[in-house]
Amino acid sequence: MKKIIFSIFLLITIIVIGGCGKKDAKTGDAAGDQGAEFSPQKDMDIQRYNLEKMKKEAGPRSPGDTIALMEYVLSSYPSGTYLVNYDLPNTYSVNRPAVIYINQGGQYVLGVVAKSKPDERLIETKNIVGYDQSYIDLDSTKLGTAFFYLTLFQFNDGQFSVVWESAIPSHGGFNNISLNRWNYLGTPYVRVNFYFAQGVGHIDYNYFMVDGLTQKPHLLMTYQGINFERTMANINNDKYADYYEHIFFDYGDRIVKRDSVGFIWSPKDSMYVSTSGRRMTRPY
Repeated sequence: MKKIIFSIFLLITIIVIGGCGKKDAKTGDAAGDQGAEFSPQKDMDIQRYNLEKMKKEAGPRSPGDTIALMEYVLSSYPSGTYLVNYDLPNTYSVNRPAVIYINQGGQYVLGVVAKSKPDERLIETKNIVGYDQSYIDLDSTKLGTAFFYLTLFQFNDGQFSVVWESAIPSHGGFNNISLNRWNYLGTPYVRVNFYFAQGVGHIDYNYFMVDGLTQKPHLLMTYQGINFERTMANINNDKYADYYEHIFFDYGDRIVKRDSVGFIWSPKDSMYVSTSGRRMTRPY
């Protein structure tokens, strides 16, 4: 009988101790365990430390260089905003900010900026750049939600300013940016390339400088994957690039491209309209 009573007492003691342990884990000082992603001030301190380290290791510098731009973004934007890096081609590559310098009547810089969604944990650039990170669209809030922007900066009289910024409709999987020209009219455009792992493909957000560099650009999205494709085209001979949406048939054992539908930009409607009927529209 004593053994039974002792066993019951021991069991109750274990349950109580276990319960206390769980309570402590939930109600303990969580702030001490949080990283920079939960502390804007800590994140800013780390960024400033890294910038100072970059300055010391950079050697000779020129006015308005990338380090100066990073410093401007840190000082001028809300916490959790970063100048995004290109995806690393291999493990031994060095991080390079995704910027394009343009000397056109002054010094301009095109760059990709990522902002953290207010009232969520701060984003981390390692979670939004790269092939695997394109899955973040499925559950982005756990890692913070990133809002990407293609931004044109101007460097004048020793300081930067923002000329315009245009939203990039994606939350993760950034790869690179490049400056290109449209074959039809030679219009310059910036292609912002994102991985799309869910479709084993990629998405290109093409920003056309239809009214010049300093005016907000026109967005046309193209993409390619195992069973989807949209290609740039000139359909109605105006200054806006058009596209063809390709149609695929999935036969189970093979996927075949069967047809395509053209879309042209309608300035009146501010959207792309199908050549087969105005009921089919797309925003970009």
